[in-house]
Amino acid sequence: MSESNCKCSGGGPGCSGSGGCGGHGHEGAHAPLTRRSFLRKSTLAASGIAALAASLAPLRELTDMPSLQEFVQKHYKELTPSDMEKALERIRGEVQRQYGLRPEIKDLKPMDGVEFVYCLNLTRCVGCRKCVHACVAENNQSRSPEIQYIRVLKMPNGTFDLERGDHDYKTESVPEKGAYYMPVQCHQCKNPPCVKVCPVDATWQEADGITVIDYDWCIGCRYCEAACPYWARRFNFAKPSVPKEKLNPNMAYLGNRPRPKGVVEKCHFCLQRTRAGRYPACLEVCPTGSRKFGNILDPASEVSYILRNKRVFVLKEEVGTLPRFFYYFDI
Repeated sequence: MSESNCKCSGGGPGCSGSGGCGGHGHEGAHAPLTRRSFLRKSTLAASGIAALAASLAPLRELTDMPSLQEFVQKHYKELTPSDMEKALERIRGEVQRQYGLRPEIKDLKPMDGVEFVYCLNLTRCVGCRKCVHACVAENNQSRSPEIQYIRVLKMPNGTFDLERGDHDYKTESVPEKGAYYMPVQCHQCKNPPCVKVCPVDATWQEADGITVIDYDWCIGCRYCEAACPYWARRFNFAKPSVPKEKLNPNMAYLGNRPRPKGVVEKCHFCLQRTRAGRYPACLEVCPTGSRKFGNILDPASEVSYILRNKRVFVLKEEVGTLPRFFYYFDI
């Protein structure tokens, strides 16, 4: 690339002179192109941003096309408190227009000194799937088609071969003799392969161990879905459908706010609840006390006791993801 075509100020690694080049992090000719960087360049080059916004408005009534504000919004990690409040107000307005109610939405940050882990007692789980449906209701997951973050597998006793698990069993006859039940969801890995493959940094791991997704930044490439060894991520092939009377108005920006078509979502340990000092919805509804959740950094917590004293294992240990989701037995 010639210096005359370079748009940076120069001086960085890989820059040949005062003209510079796109190879050292600037949005030059060789920088990765996302829908946001494309539109940002296009709108900055155009003189009529207001006209562009007006032209996009009717399209949003016909499609799930993001607004101009969403396109030009900075990455989550770059947002100032003022930027975030503008984003939250935009979401409040969108939810109110679509559902007829104004949500309570916040940007909840990780708490200091907290690292969440989940423990699940396979001796007690009866496969009732109440956790699945409580998760759907709490997290505003699509009902048609229904998106479920938790899969419960009916497993033959004496095996951990997931290929032999049945996730389409009938709950009317549970628990069945000769079987046990293994719920599988996002394991909030300490070494998450989904984060490594994301080309636009739309997913990342936070200080409390939760791997999050910014739905406004996701480009829907589904690399994360392919990389996850636990089948934990869900892609919205269609526009999510949540009945107005079923919408949970207590929302978090990185949590259970409504998602558009064309993005990935997953379990986030109900961060709109857990970062506010509450338990995940799946735990609260469990009739057998199979699910335990807490702060592994607190030696007096129930999860710390379980990890010290129970027969604990993680799923697919051989892939090296270092999950924060542990299974155990009473015996």
